[in-house]
Amino acid sequence: MLTKKADKFSQLRNDILIRQGLKKAAGTVSMDMELGAINDSFPDGCFPLSAVHEFCCVSAEDKTVTTGFIARLLSSLMKRGGITLWLSPARMLFPPAFTTFGIEPDKIIFINLSREKDLCWMMEEALKCEGLAAVVSEIRNLDFTASRRLQLAVEQSKVTGLVIRQTTWLNTTASVSRWKITNLPSQTPEGLPGMGFPRWNVELLKIRNGRPGSWQLEWNQNGFREIPKEQLPAHELQREAS
Repeated sequence: MLTKKADKFSQLRNDILIRQGLKKAAGTVSMDMELGAINDSFPDGCFPLSAVHEFCCVSAEDKTVTTGFIARLLSSLMKRGGITLWLSPARMLFPPAFTTFGIEPDKIIFINLSREKDLCWMMEEALKCEGLAAVVSEIRNLDFTASRRLQLAVEQSKVTGLVIRQTTWLNTTASVSRWKITNLPSQTPEGLPGMGFPRWNVELLKIRNGRPGSWQLEWNQNGFREIPKEQLPAHELQREAS
């Protein structure tokens, strides 16, 4: 009896997610994005594919950190095959650096468009192309109407859209999630001189049908790992406690 009730609740939850636009792309049910504890915040415990995700940053430094986190997501999305389209006003990326995350630079097509209007139009059209693994676009201003058009496009094509917004003004959008990625001081092994692995403070500010949260992560050659509390800077511990 309990098993039947659990199955009914599970089916009801899946139906609700589908009606709200969180549809799983065919063949991606078991895809592991290797995000560890972050997965617990997602609906159905899985990073929403066929959706538009918004990444907000204020400074150029935060934008650089955000780009690294997105590259990690792309490395999983592109395992299914296909290429990524990266749209921006002016390319500031160093393509060979993507190999750090297991991405071949020639699998990413960069297109530079100076006008915001053109960026939004190009992203919408690109998201309709089923052969793409993902579309990344650097757009400062994204209103609700434009974001809704992007979300409708991915629900048809099953492509995942990632929007990077360097702005201090956050308005309401139709994006499934909103993230904020900032830098944390690295730590070398056993106090050795030099630079350690990149460390990020990852904040999930909004997630449809999920639970927002924050995590402190380190990226190394084996993927993400959560940073132990005793290794966090004092100001981060204070922020976590507040």
